[in-house]
Amino acid sequence: MAGTFVIAQGGGPTAVINQTLAGATLEIRKRHPGARVLGSLHGVRGIRDGNYVDLTDLPEEQLRLIAGTPGSALGSTRDKPDAAYCELILSGLKKVDAEAFIYIGGNDTAGTQQILSSAAGGSIAMVHAPKTIDNDLVENDHTPGFISAAEFVAGAFFSVDLDFRALPGIYVGIVMGRHAGFLTAASAAWQQDEASGPHLIYVPERAFDIPRFIDDVRATCDRHGRCVVAVSEGVSTADGKALVESLVPPERLERDQHGNVKLSGSDLTAALERALAEHLPGKRARVDAFGFLLRGYVGAISQTDAREAFEAGAFAVEVAGQGGGSVALQHDGSTVLKNVPLTAVAGKTRHMPDDFLHPQENRLSEAGHAYLKRLVPPKFKVGRPFV
Repeated sequence: MAGTFVIAQGGGPTAVINQTLAGATLEIRKRHPGARVLGSLHGVRGIRDGNYVDLTDLPEEQLRLIAGTPGSALGSTRDKPDAAYCELILSGLKKVDAEAFIYIGGNDTAGTQQILSSAAGGSIAMVHAPKTIDNDLVENDHTPGFISAAEFVAGAFFSVDLDFRALPGIYVGIVMGRHAGFLTAASAAWQQDEASGPHLIYVPERAFDIPRFIDDVRATCDRHGRCVVAVSEGVSTADGKALVESLVPPERLERDQHGNVKLSGSDLTAALERALAEHLPGKRARVDAFGFLLRGYVGAISQTDAREAFEAGAFAVEVAGQGGGSVALQHDGSTVLKNVPLTAVAGKTRHMPDDFLHPQENRLSEAGHAYLKRLVPPKFKVGRPFV
């Protein structure tokens, strides 16, 4: 290939998504001297509108500086293109004589690439490079962006547990994750022992029951004198409704551009605080929504995550040479990169395995702890408090 490569970023930014951009760009330069590299601004919108930045001759020093910078350097988009939109994207790719299009993102991004691949009929190699803090891509052991976000979550809960040892009470942290609970589970990655928080973990893979939640918190306070809780923003009640829909009046619910209920907003924190105050009067309680803080925090960039994200970008260029596909990070004693069909990833959600959770209690099992220990090993050694 000596023509044009187009690279774009989609979905939520991460701490290491720019490593994938840099890895792909530098690998193109190495494998295909003379090829042009265009970065599409704001995802596929840039291709549709002809809005690019030329990365072909960008100095390597500057590119590597961008690689270590959190957030999507090219800008991102939440657009979910239908067939008509994809026709415009394909037309835009043809206008710049693209031989390959590398789209960095999650399962919606893979879905776009699948539609484009079918429409292109092999004339342009469509490649999906993985990115998501949710860790919910099938065919992947873990995904670039997850480890760094997980370190933020692990460190936050480790720290807040020490805080609530000093001044006992109830703490609830709401963590991003609409359908998968991996990131919420990471709250226990640096847990010292069973007496340490988080004492309770609630994830989308299990139905959330408010009376059971109150009973769990009460019992934990009786046992430990405090209770630290991690809750996925996407937890649902037994009827399939998101928890926020059960606690917040319909007129106060917020929705995104696709009609999805906004999970961490919509007064969910206040609603949970009211529920705790009503059922556990007199208890000091605090509910926080972590929101976007965890997905691109510069102070928690994992070097392993950064390296793997870079390698995924470089491998995406090899996948382009194979005609396209989706880059997958799999585990075989160590992380290995493989090319899997777009159809295997597109539009699918990987859920946290059931055996990662204790069968009767709302906490991690040994298998769940082992998975997180492999990816997010403890970084700090601290003394045991006297209280």
